Amino acid sequence: MSTIVYGIPNCDTVKKARAWLTEQGVDYTFHDYKKQGVPAERLAAWVAAVGWEPLVNRQGTTWRKLDDATKASVVDAASAQALMLAQASVIKRPVIERDGAVVSVGFDTKRLEDLAKRLGA
Repeated sequence: MSTIVYGIPNCDTVKKARAWLTEQGVDYTFHDYKKQGVPAERLAAWVAAVGWEPLVNRQGTTWRKLDDATKASVVDAASAQALMLAQASVIKRPVIERDGAVVSVGFDTKRLEDLAKRLGA
């Protein structure tokens, strides 16, 4: 089984998720948006699996720094994907996949037990 963690290495939430996965003995590959970019085909699959709304981090600094016109233009999957491809930091982090399927968007300690079950930890 293959687990991939997508995110930015200096993001505190990503750091917590990676540390937790390591503690649980889950082998994973880390995909760094800053160095490797956002894989467009995976982004489309994430939107198909969970919808675009959960993927757009409207609480983060990147979203808050966007001008109002840009924020207002994010109204559907296509516009959200365009923004996420242009500004990877607006994607809620981390996105965790197991065997090509999204198992988590974001990381919350309250969901650890559920995530462990999904990852087989």
